[in-house]
Amino acid sequence: MTGAADPFAFTAEDYADGKALFEQRWTFVKGVVALEHLPDSGPVEFAFAGRSNVGKSSLINALVRQNGLARTSNTPGRTQELNYFVPEAGRPFLVDMPGYGFAEAPRDKVEAWTKLVKNYLAGRQRLARVFLLIDARHGIKKVDEEIMKLLDEAAVSYQIVLTKSDKIKPTDLTTLMQRTQLAIAKQTAAYPLIIATSSEVGTGIDDLRAQAARVTREHS
Repeated sequence: MTGAADPFAFTAEDYADGKALFEQRWTFVKGVVALEHLPDSGPVEFAFAGRSNVGKSSLINALVRQNGLARTSNTPGRTQELNYFVPEAGRPFLVDMPGYGFAEAPRDKVEAWTKLVKNYLAGRQRLARVFLLIDARHGIKKVDEEIMKLLDEAAVSYQIVLTKSDKIKPTDLTTLMQRTQLAIAKQTAAYPLIIATSSEVGTGIDDLRAQAARVTREHS
């Protein structure tokens, strides 16, 4: 007697769709600094969120195979708006969100970013999935827990993506994955599958592409 198939395992279709989606040429659509400037209509969208300097821009560039699409910087807090990108096929929207948790930024900027992020996450109906990036060297921090609580309250599906997984030992990564799995088990809107990635060596990139493609397919 064989066991049931893993419902979260990626299929050949997922990988093929992911490859096709991210082999397209992606372009910048617009930067949004206030909710009233969000696209009025458009395709399903998925967003990338995370603490400042978590490696979000580098991961997005690795996904789309375009080094200069999302601007990278060693300065935390560089992304200060919701940046919209779209592939040649016209769907889905990929949203690069402002990094959060950068305490050294001016207070008024921190407050503006925080308000924009929270209002977007709580009120965007076409938002199908938030990929919540967590630095593998540090794990989930208090500020991440606050965003997770917000997503739970707004019933927005989110998925943990570990970044910089090549920077820690494999045994430590395994422990982190187990600890993170236990943490999200208590969250109502968390998608159960955790993806460990590295934009430098390519770890997990194909899985993340497959996941994005699956989300797009299921919500189109």
